[in-house]
Amino acid sequence: MTRVVTIPPHIPFLDQVAARWMAEVDGDPQRTGLGLILLPTRRAARALTEAFLRRADGRALLLPRIAPIGALDEAGLALSGLEALDLPPPVEPLRRLATLTWLILQAGDAFGDVRTVDQAWPLAQALAALMDEAEWAECDLAEGLPAAAESDFAQHWQETLKFLSIVTNVWPAWLAEEGVMNPVARQVALLHAQARRWHADPLPEGERVWAVGFTDAMPSTGAMLDAVLAMPSGRLVLPWVDLSLEDAVWSALPDGHPQAGTVRLLAGLGQDRAALGVWDDAPGGGAPDCPADRGNMLGRALLPAAALGAWLHDAAPVDLTGLSILRAADQQEEAAAIALVLRQAIAVPGRRAALVTPDRGLAGRVAVELARWGVVADDSAGEPLGDTPQAAFLRLVVRAVTAGLSPVALLSLLKHPLAACGLSPGACRASARLLERVLLRGPAPRPGIGGLRDALARGRDDPHGALADRPDAPEDLAGFLDRVERALAPLQACVDGGPMPVAEMLAGLVETAEALAGTDDHMGADRLWSGEEGNALGQHLAGLIAFCDMLPPQRADVLDGLLAASMTGLAVRSRRALRGRDEAAVHPRIFIWGLMEARLQAVEQIVLGGLVETAWPPATDPGPWMSRPMRARAGLPSPERAIGQAAHDFVACACAAPQVVLSVPGRREGAPAVPARWLVRLEAFLSGRGQAMPTHPVLSWLARLDRPSGPPRPVAPPRPCPPVAWRPRALAVTEIETWMRDPYAIYARRVLGLRRLPDLEEAADAADYGTIVHDALDRWFSTAPEAWPGDAEDGLRRLFLERLADARLRPALAAWWAPRLARIAGWVAREEAARRADGPPELVRTEQKGRVVLEGFAGGSFTLHGRADRVDRDRQGQLALFDYKTGTLPRRRSVIAGWSSQLVLEAAMMERGGFGPDLAGRAGELIYWRLTGGYEPGETLPVASGEELADLVATCWLNLRGLIATYDEVEQPYLSHPHPEEGPRFADYAQLARVAEWSAARDEGGA
Repeated sequence: MTRVVTIPPHIPFLDQVAARWMAEVDGDPQRTGLGLILLPTRRAARALTEAFLRRADGRALLLPRIAPIGALDEAGLALSGLEALDLPPPVEPLRRLATLTWLILQAGDAFGDVRTVDQAWPLAQALAALMDEAEWAECDLAEGLPAAAESDFAQHWQETLKFLSIVTNVWPAWLAEEGVMNPVARQVALLHAQARRWHADPLPEGERVWAVGFTDAMPSTGAMLDAVLAMPSGRLVLPWVDLSLEDAVWSALPDGHPQAGTVRLLAGLGQDRAALGVWDDAPGGGAPDCPADRGNMLGRALLPAAALGAWLHDAAPVDLTGLSILRAADQQEEAAAIALVLRQAIAVPGRRAALVTPDRGLAGRVAVELARWGVVADDSAGEPLGDTPQAAFLRLVVRAVTAGLSPVALLSLLKHPLAACGLSPGACRASARLLERVLLRGPAPRPGIGGLRDALARGRDDPHGALADRPDAPEDLAGFLDRVERALAPLQACVDGGPMPVAEMLAGLVETAEALAGTDDHMGADRLWSGEEGNALGQHLAGLIAFCDMLPPQRADVLDGLLAASMTGLAVRSRRALRGRDEAAVHPRIFIWGLMEARLQAVEQIVLGGLVETAWPPATDPGPWMSRPMRARAGLPSPERAIGQAAHDFVACACAAPQVVLSVPGRREGAPAVPARWLVRLEAFLSGRGQAMPTHPVLSWLARLDRPSGPPRPVAPPRPCPPVAWRPRALAVTEIETWMRDPYAIYARRVLGLRRLPDLEEAADAADYGTIVHDALDRWFSTAPEAWPGDAEDGLRRLFLERLADARLRPALAAWWAPRLARIAGWVAREEAARRADGPPELVRTEQKGRVVLEGFAGGSFTLHGRADRVDRDRQGQLALFDYKTGTLPRRRSVIAGWSSQLVLEAAMMERGGFGPDLAGRAGELIYWRLTGGYEPGETLPVASGEELADLVATCWLNLRGLIATYDEVEQPYLSHPHPEEGPRFADYAQLARVAEWSAARDEGGA
């Protein structure tokens, strides 16, 4: 009997193992159950069970013991004869990470800016991974570290190695004191103990022991495999050993080659590749049939650089049957195309299809795209714990409290499905939406619950505010804010209390989250911690609370980073696609596998997704603790070994189905993607033979999937023509310019009654700044308009600062604006003193309201109204109109042409007595004051005077009458941006009018 055998890549591996196992006992269902089969992973063990069931074809069958070697433990041990080992229990993962985090924080300045738990925790995870890697490789860091760094290395590495040396000395002592072991060290000890046991007392000859599916082996695993081969019925079954490679090439394979792990495995076991047996007969049992030459073709394409000369001696075309490539533009198109391939595959009865990818983002996108057809994929990798709704809810709680209840953070929390605040979830969201509309749109309130209450009080007192037509809203919102404040109180106390123990802050977070999640008929704990996701998250938080008590006090703003870091790498079996569905909803013939889950499996169609550098293959990162040369000197395995395993997975998966699609996106995460090195090598290999990889037609399917029937029709600009009776009969002078530049905005606002919602956390812009300036100047000139005090600059400055304080802005913004307002005060004082050099004005009026009714139109009378910032009348009766601008001034050309007509129309209203008898008459001056408070704090722009001004006012009035008459015609539409060269500065209704779409269509048509 050949003790070590290999199965070619085109043969379904596990089906062949099951067929051979059963064939050796002539298919006897009882004798089949005698023996033990060792596999590398739990997933492979489950897949082998399924292979036996396929082989049995419905017949009753006793299965052999099937044990994953990576899950070896005396509790539930599948291996016979192993006595209970006197080994300490493994240290809890969270306890180990918390202790390592404490050690890193104790290192002081050794790690620069690492001062907080959320910064140190990822370093602790990397340190734990380094320990695990060293223990798997059975490398003694205490001996290897002194030689890891030479004296000419950077000081940073010297400090790092000094810290690692301390850890390697302190950590074993801590483990011994606590009576625990590192999990990997314990696993290694168990494997060696089992190997020794089998060497001393092998299983009887009639009881078979097979080790199958291993592609690489650490020393402990190698010891187990050696013990298997030492037994009378022991056998090692390897997947795809390339027997065609020359011995010189085989012995010098680099770590990144697909066969490098097998080279190490066979060398460690003292096995000669030439003596391997080959199981290459068809397994039967309905297993998929891959083309026999595909594995050889891929092996030749991926030859190491030293052997590439073989390409010159073998230029015969190769068989590409079943292989195709998918080149998507980006990740989203790749996901949609892969989902379509999988959907098309299951249209064939009995066909199974799988996506294999290490990119969890791509896997999630494909799962979402499959839901389009009601297909729920079996995603074996589960869902990251940090992406579950409960974990997202906890992090939103932390962000809302530490951000001072900023609008975006608060609404993100209150609109989460788990938020209820003691109400029903629907009522909570309704209150959150009302809170958003009334208080949180526009500039952010002052931080904290007090700022929200102040904003609510101002909204209630404002007769024109958002609460004016909601007499019951203040009471409802006040009560809702009370609920929110009570729920957030435990965590808010942690924020207000300064640095606190991490365990206490986590307990406060749990208490706050449960209070927020509680409804009117369910406890918050029942909603948060139910289901697989809630149970896993609850256990994780319980571990954090239990083991973080050793960490130094921290501020609450580290909680979000700590939660994110501590959940990195943790997964929960519950899947997004199953949320709210029964487990039976999973499609039995659609799978999404990671690389580990895909090993040794076979289906009828496979898509290898995300074939780009840094994804598949992964980036070779040596980690933050040791550089690549330092790792080599310390005796740690090369990071390129992960590349070799990924390459082996690539070849195995590419041979695991008759139909294989290789998918590569053109862009990944917004940047151009580099195709995987294996694709580049394969295309070069085929190019030398005058061949190319066939392109899968799925992108053409995708292009037709959502395309409407018939030829494309450009989007036409809107042309609303409401009845004349619905059209506005009164406008402000500021709206006339809008009427000319963007009539559609007048239609949307005045006819449809639509108002644009302000943005959340809207930056205080020129409008807010202008309000302060206008209010201060109004109060100043209305208090003593004619007399000009000697301390005008000081008085103006005090008034500006008072108005700034009344605005209750954020402290940082108020500090930014205060000096600018002070400069404006000085400029106004100097400018006004110069204007009054020949004597004070006889009359000064500020914020003067005016109104004029125009008659003689088909639609009836039309009212023009407005408010003048300031009007002066001198001793000779000359009138001057002022307009204050804190932003950009209108161009004089636009004013003369009539596009910026506000000040000119006010002058026309004044001529017609629109501002009262005291201010009736012809304006002698139109003046803009630009008040920015910058390097040039102010600027005067006179528009026109004398006869030029009189002609300008008369022309503007005639144009207004013509505009009114034009829109009194029912056929006249309210067009959006009819004059692109004179478009509005602020287009609040551009999205409603779909300006971007029809503008692009017009430009393309013009081209």
